[in-house]
Order: sequence, then C-alpha cells, then structure tokens
Amino acid sequence: MTAPPLRSQAATLSYDKRVIVEDLTFDIPAGSFTAIIGPNACGKSTLLRAMAGLLAPAAGQMILDGKGIASLAPREIAQRLGLLPQTAIAPEGITVAELVARGRYVHQRLLRQWSAEDRQAVDDALRLTNVTELADRRVEHLSGGQRQRVWIAMVLAQQTPLILLDEPTTYLDIAHQMDVLNLLHELNAAGRTIVAVLHDLNHAARYASHIIAMKAGKVLAAGSPAQVITAATVSAVFGLETEVIPDPVTGNPMVVPHDTRA
Repeated sequence: MTAPPLRSQAATLSYDKRVIVEDLTFDIPAGSFTAIIGPNACGKSTLLRAMAGLLAPAAGQMILDGKGIASLAPREIAQRLGLLPQTAIAPEGITVAELVARGRYVHQRLLRQWSAEDRQAVDDALRLTNVTELADRRVEHLSGGQRQRVWIAMVLAQQTPLILLDEPTTYLDIAHQMDVLNLLHELNAAGRTIVAVLHDLNHAARYASHIIAMKAGKVLAAGSPAQVITAATVSAVFGLETEVIPDPVTGNPMVVPHDTRA
C-alpha cells in the first residue's frame, strides 16, 4: 500500500490559546480526491492551514511525505504541495499570465532564473484550466469563475503532486461550480492528490473518493462517500434530518433534506 502523502498525527490546533482542533489523527490517501466537510466554524479551514504548514500545531504534528512539516523549509513545502486559500487576492493591474507565473517562484534560485521549463509549466497550467486566451487580461477584469480558474492555474504551475483548496466553489454559480469540480476531477484522474474543503454534500459525494466529516474540531467519520454520506452521519454532523438516495446520474449517495415547513 502506498504511504499517505499527508497525515495528521494527534494534532491540536489553536489561535490565541483557543483550541480549534484537538487530537486529530487521519491520513490523506495517495491519489485520492479528499473532501473535508462539516458545519461552519468546525475547524476545516484551520486544519487546511496546518496541513499546508502555515499554522504550527500546539501538540502533535502534520506529516508530509514522511517528514514533520515543522522540520521542512517553506520552499520545500511549496515544492511538494500547492494551496489555494478561500480569499485569494491578486495585486492590482496584474495580468493572468503574470499571476500564474508566480507559481514558479518556488523553483527559482539565485543561479536559476526564468527558464524554458518555467515557461512550459505556465503554458501547461493555462491550457489545463482553459484560460490561455485570457493570458494578457488583467485579473480584476475577469468574472468570478474565470478568476477561480486562474488561481487554480497558478497552483498548477507549481507542479506539486498535492493540491489543497479551501472552498474552491464559493461565490460561483452552478455552472462555474461544476466547471471547477470537473477540472479538479481531471487533475485527480491524471495523478494529483486533491484535498478540498467543500460545503455542498452532494458535490462531495459525487466528486470525492474519500471524505472526512468534522464537527467541533473532531473527525466524526472518514471513508468513501458510501461510508460517510449517510442519514445518520449527516444528522450527527449537521443536525439535519435527510433522506440519502442514489444519485440518478452517478449512483453515489445524494442528500435530500426533509421538508420542515409547517
């Protein structure tokens, strides 16, 4: 069995001495599309920051490719994983190509500046995200869906085997949500390990191969969509009574909330 590229080992995470996540242990399976689900303020985004090495655990550790993240230099982490935060902000006036090229900064050295390899990585990222025709446009002039694809392109330009995304479909209409999720599915099918915080349970059930369900800083369930997306788990995690039926398109679990109107 392939070792997990990312592991939380009894990790406790806190801000200003307030514990957000406590004694959390789980693995991100190699080659998986892992969705992290749970109610607001349950610690999902905090967990993602720690997984990316941006927040040091108060206890326990995050392990990346068999090494404690705290022992790795920021450049080394950035060469192994890419992170797309929930509220990414582009500098004013920057073009799409310039922003995507920033994904290559982690590969630059004093004696190794911009190269043909970097140019190819940027071109490939633009092509994979279907934004090549936008390369010369300013990022602030793009639609929300276009901007999200550009940010993903920047992460792809890092050429990391592991990609973390915090709510990548937030603020997008349904068509652009599906575009982004289909893109992540394609990247996963091509060999990338994907970890995404998702709010929509049906998106998680349809696209993810592995789901981690959190509540109040704890993991309540982890496994395949069929194992995690059940009426009992949804009730325990969200306090919501539902029917879970087969998705008529994929056969995966689909959550249908009960009608509670009087």
